[in-house]
Amino acid sequence: MMFEDLTTFMATQALPTRDDFAAMLDEMFGGADSFEGRVVHGTVTAIENDLAVIDVGLKSEGRVPLREFAAPGQKAELKVGDEVEVYVDRVENMHGEAMLSRDRARREAAWDKLETEFAKSARVEGTIFGRVKGGFTVDLSGAVAFLPGSQVDIRPVRDVTPLMDLPQPFQILKMDRKRGNIVVSRRAVLEETRAEQRTGLIQSLAEGQIIDGVVKNITDYGAFVDLGGIDGLLHVTDLSYKRVQHPSEALNIGDTVKVQIIRINKDTQRISLGMKQLESDPWDGASAKYPIGAKLSGRVTNITEYGAFVELEAGIEGLVHVSEMSWTKKNVHPGKIVSTSQEVDVMVLEVDADKRRISLGLKQAQNNPWDAFAAEHPVGTTVEGEVKNATEFGLFIGLDNDVDGMVHMSDIAWGVSGEDALALHRKGEIVQAIVLDVDAEKERISLGMKQLERGGPSTAPVAAGGELRKNQTVTVTVLEVRDAGLEVQVGEDGATGFIKRTDLGRDRDEQRPERFQVGQKFDAQVSGFDRSKKPTFSIKAMQISEEKQAVAQYGSSDSGASLGDILGAALKAKSEE
Repeated sequence: MMFEDLTTFMATQALPTRDDFAAMLDEMFGGADSFEGRVVHGTVTAIENDLAVIDVGLKSEGRVPLREFAAPGQKAELKVGDEVEVYVDRVENMHGEAMLSRDRARREAAWDKLETEFAKSARVEGTIFGRVKGGFTVDLSGAVAFLPGSQVDIRPVRDVTPLMDLPQPFQILKMDRKRGNIVVSRRAVLEETRAEQRTGLIQSLAEGQIIDGVVKNITDYGAFVDLGGIDGLLHVTDLSYKRVQHPSEALNIGDTVKVQIIRINKDTQRISLGMKQLESDPWDGASAKYPIGAKLSGRVTNITEYGAFVELEAGIEGLVHVSEMSWTKKNVHPGKIVSTSQEVDVMVLEVDADKRRISLGLKQAQNNPWDAFAAEHPVGTTVEGEVKNATEFGLFIGLDNDVDGMVHMSDIAWGVSGEDALALHRKGEIVQAIVLDVDAEKERISLGMKQLERGGPSTAPVAAGGELRKNQTVTVTVLEVRDAGLEVQVGEDGATGFIKRTDLGRDRDEQRPERFQVGQKFDAQVSGFDRSKKPTFSIKAMQISEEKQAVAQYGSSDSGASLGDILGAALKAKSEE
């Protein structure tokens, strides 16, 4: 029909011009300009070296490089007569040939398809074929996309070579056709696939199930175990019943382990695993195995500020509190008493199998030095030691077996005030003392130093009539004259005691120790006993007591009789008796 129109036109026009002929072609083909910027079908008419000659129905044919008909890294399989799609860039160039492009045709077709897939959030297939700054280039069936380095895999990938030129799915994150910009992600596809696998795998798992896994990663708090597509956490506390400081002590990356599923959280898809659950619980029957009072041997596994943990057997540890570590070392850090891995003897103090706690005592497995001291040093024994410390109320003396005894300031010296007595001794001085009392339960030893001086307490009878009593009047003999008073003794071999200066008489003139002589005898009243049960005497108290008795017997001073008359009568009556 087209040629018939041309014949008719030529018959009606005798001599058509060149412009008339071009106008006729435009009319037949709809205008050559309409071909530009379009994808059209063409036929391969020849293959010349590395170019394909293609006829698309224009005035002239176009040439397209063969590489545009092949995938990256592959050889083009094209022959004469093949129908192909090409993009018409220009109808005619300076050589009169059509400017055609197979890449542009593929790219335009790919963009149309990619826009449809992007709208549906569907995956697309592509091939990583090159490296660029910050990532890689991906061929999406003709369209070139950018793959950021962070979107290659779930975890950082050091070598991407195995992924190059390999068809694989991608997810389009962003695309802009005007700018020719496409951003894709391989990681999103992997995460989605992994999530689907995790969901399916979790549905097949159950709490209490025993399964094999491979250790993938080790942290300070545990290890992650691959269960075949999903990871579970094996916490350090569930590795073993025995103490494990760090998971690397028991596991290595790549180890195949048998674990039990403890908990499954299907909402968060988290799985908790355990290994010790596959072992027998050493705490079963712990109360029977470790009765209270039993002495055992163990190994120190950990030391803290409040005590030390001792392993009795694999999986069972007991705590030795700092207060139960030593009889004599108080307020000392446990690390100064025991060391890690040290073998020690302990005693079971308390067992709570439900809470998995055992209280142990280190000092209870050793001899109590207070009991030993009491047995070796009964009351009255003389001991020697170093002055360890001086306080406001006495001196602490270091004794055998690292125990301390205390000398109260009133038991340091006779006739001296407590404060002055404390000043008589210094730290580090070696002194002697006598044991006054031992309380092993309260860990107290009372010592006396003045009792070793002349006139100290005697074990002989206190008087011919028996024991001394308070307010009793006895005859004493002066043993020693001091500035502070007199050392006296009852009878010939009775108890010894002290009379203070202020107790030598009622009047100030009488309160002079120098008016007495050693060997002199006189009467005095027992005024009391000190902490060591040593008696104290008083002439003054005796005088007051006699005065009261005389007044009661011979009349009150209100009757007109003078005090001298009353005392004279009393002395006369006593003399007559």
